[in-house]
Amino acid sequence: MTNNSLRESRTMMTLQPAVASRPQTTTSDWTQALPVLTGSKVTLRELRLSDAPSLLAMLSTEEVSRFISPPPTTVEGFERFIAWTHRERTAGNYVCFAVVPHGMDTAIGIFQVRQLEPGFSTAEWGFAIGSAFWGSGAFLDGAKMVLDFAFDVVGAHRLEARAAVANGRGNGALRKIGAVQEGVLRKSFLRNGEYLDQTLWTILDDDWRRTASASGIRVH
Repeated sequence: MTNNSLRESRTMMTLQPAVASRPQTTTSDWTQALPVLTGSKVTLRELRLSDAPSLLAMLSTEEVSRFISPPPTTVEGFERFIAWTHRERTAGNYVCFAVVPHGMDTAIGIFQVRQLEPGFSTAEWGFAIGSAFWGSGAFLDGAKMVLDFAFDVVGAHRLEARAAVANGRGNGALRKIGAVQEGVLRKSFLRNGEYLDQTLWTILDDDWRRTASASGIRVH
C-alpha cells in the first residue's frame, strides 16, 4: 500500500500548479461513470456505499494502515469517503476503483489516481489492499489495469507514487510493476506524530507501453 491512499476532501494535498502543457487526450466518459475492468484475478469497478463495511474491515488494520493516511474509523466514515470519490470523479479530478476478487461482491481494497496538473498530464496513483490478499496477485492484476486506464483512457503522461522508505512491501510492489525510483523525499509524510522519509516512484506513458508490449500484459 502507498502513503496517499484514502484521502478525503479535507486531507487531499494541494494540487501543484500547471507546467508546460501538452496535447490532451483525456476523455470525459469516465467522469460520468467508471468502466468495469476485468483481469485474471480481480475486477475493478466504481466504489459502492455497500463496500463501506468491507473496506473498514480490510483497510483499518494496523498492518495496512500504518503507512497510509489514517483511514476512516467507522462505516459511516467510509460511506462519506465513497460519496466524496464520486463527486471528485464527476468533477474530473480523481479516480477511485474498488478491488473485487473474482467470486466476491464487495471490495477488499482500492486503487486511486488523482491529477497533479489540470488534465492529468502528471498524476499520482496509490493503492491499499487488505492484508489477507497480500501475495495473492490481486495487486499486480489490478495495477496493470489501472495503469492502462490512466495512460490510455485518462491520458496521463507521468504517474507518480510515494511510499514510506520503511514500507518494504509497498516499495517492492511498485518496483515489481516497473516503476522507477527517482529519489527520497526527506521527512515528507507525517504519521502518528512522526515524519517519515518517502521514496518517489514514477512511470511514464512510453515506458509503460514498451513494458506492456514486451510482456504481453495489456488488459484491453
